[in-house]
Amino acid sequence: MGTSEQATAKITLDPAFTVGPVRRRTFGAFVEHLGRCVYTGIFEPGHPKADGDGFRTDVLELTRELGVSTVRYPGGNFVSGYRWEDGVGPVEQRPARLDLAWHSTDPNHVGVDEFAKWSAKAGVEPMMAVNLGTRGTQEALDLLEYCNIDGGTAFSDRRRANGAENGYGIRMWCLGNEMDGFWQIGHKNATEYGRLAADTARAMRMVEPDLELVACGSSAPGMPTFGKWERVVLTETYDLVDLISAHQYFEDFGDLQEHLSSGHRMEAFIKDIVAHIDHVKSVKKSAKQVNISFDEWNVWHMSRDESKAPTGKDWPVAPVLLEDRYTVADAVVVGDLLVTLLRNTDRVHSASLAQLVNVIAPIMTEPGGRAWKQTTFHPFALTSRHAKGTVLQLAVESPLLSGRKTADFAALSAVATFDADAGEAVVFAVNRSATDALTLDAAVAGLGNAKVVEAVTYANKDPYWQATADDSTSVLPGGNVSVKLDGGRLTAELPAVSWSMIRLSVDGAGS
Repeated sequence: MGTSEQATAKITLDPAFTVGPVRRRTFGAFVEHLGRCVYTGIFEPGHPKADGDGFRTDVLELTRELGVSTVRYPGGNFVSGYRWEDGVGPVEQRPARLDLAWHSTDPNHVGVDEFAKWSAKAGVEPMMAVNLGTRGTQEALDLLEYCNIDGGTAFSDRRRANGAENGYGIRMWCLGNEMDGFWQIGHKNATEYGRLAADTARAMRMVEPDLELVACGSSAPGMPTFGKWERVVLTETYDLVDLISAHQYFEDFGDLQEHLSSGHRMEAFIKDIVAHIDHVKSVKKSAKQVNISFDEWNVWHMSRDESKAPTGKDWPVAPVLLEDRYTVADAVVVGDLLVTLLRNTDRVHSASLAQLVNVIAPIMTEPGGRAWKQTTFHPFALTSRHAKGTVLQLAVESPLLSGRKTADFAALSAVATFDADAGEAVVFAVNRSATDALTLDAAVAGLGNAKVVEAVTYANKDPYWQATADDSTSVLPGGNVSVKLDGGRLTAELPAVSWSMIRLSVDGAGS
């Protein structure tokens, strides 16, 4: 690309060729006791819009609008030093504790019971992480008993005394967090962690055999142990877990074209993880299929001052930390990452945007004041709302691009979903070029009689425009994408650095 003649990318949609179902758990998020995610994020008693439990109703409304399905809690790095018992019972009796992960103080005003109550109000499925850093199997069993046993035992009766008569029925459990990371409290090597995770999984299944358990994978593809870690951990846990985690963050280091390659790099990471999973499956001669929980992903400008934690004797409660302000380009990347996760729905069965509020988040709040949407809110909300049914296997022909470090990645990143019951197909398309528009040429005859219902794009002449509390609406997804549908062929003009959604009503697909 970069020539005077506008480049074209071609795709073919046909409901006969599928990847797998659209999984609601792809649209998960993450709430950690980090910065202002919990305190003055989801929880702020005394706020004009707080409900009787202290939860901000404006944040609850935005969470529902975002379309979040699952929420992972309480960490993150925080969980590796967390004593869950500190966060239950009468609030006035709960101890404040040092949070070593983020050099902060946690007052423990929000804990397991509050999170379960907030999840019910937000309409999300809770995804609980257990501490395998400073704690182990017994503490995980205690938490499971507290959360899921209806009554008649010490911890379940303690929950009932704390006001929750019935168990929470939490199905998804993360066996620790990023235990390969040297920064993690209780960091372990692969064999140490694998055996602890296996022991914990085995014991938890004695309580509830049908839990969905997530083993820790590598915390980033650049970790020196990546690959070996997956193989060793899965050798210990393969028959005991359902998923292995993947974490990956992306940052703009001043090369926009390289930043726009983020989805390509995520896809390469997924393919590598799949290869390591299937290696262990083959060696074990197992019929079971372990898949991926991509339970931390986002754009995170971690080299910036916003990500520097307090130091020394300063241990504040809910400091301003990791509060990135996102650009239009960041939102396009987030939209592309979500496209990539959907495109790999056969192996990525769960995902969590990290995080939900204030901390590298699509939702921002002012203490005592407003809540507002960052740029990244929009592609996530629209994809969550409209991606339904089945993910189609697209045939794609695209020009190639190169960034500073990443060579030969497709200019077009696209995925399509097909909902036979609703009679709707949706194309999500990203133009990864930093400079040039791209023509999308889509063969849609396989969909039968199709009609364009809606076509929106998210782009701006200044890709570095940022939303603020005072102006979060000047740049919104709009119907400014040019789309034509004629004789089973759809064409659309995709601006540089853009995310687009094209919805089609269909009749007679596959006939």
